[in-house]
Amino acid sequence: MNLTLLEDGIFVMIIGMGTVFIFLTVMICIMYLNGKVLKIVNKYFPEEIPAEKKVSRKNENSEDEVVLAIACAMIESGKKQIA
Repeated sequence: MNLTLLEDGIFVMIIGMGTVFIFLTVMICIMYLNGKVLKIVNKYFPEEIPAEKKVSRKNENSEDEVVLAIACAMIESGKKQIA
C-alpha cells in the first residue's frame, strides 16, 4: 500500500473537518449575537400581543338540546314518527 495516498487522505480529511468546525463555530457566534441584538430591538419595539377572543360556551350538560338533536335526527332519517 502506498503511504503517500494515506497521508494525502488524512490531510484532506483534516482540511474538511477543520472547515466544518470553523463554519459551525462562526454560525454559533452569529446566532448568539443575533439573539442579543433581537433582545435589544424587542426592548424598544415590542411585539403586539393579540387579545384573546372570549368564546361563549353553552352549557354542555343541557339535556334539552341533546333530546332535540336526537329527535331531529330520527325524524330526518324517517325511523320514527314523533307525535
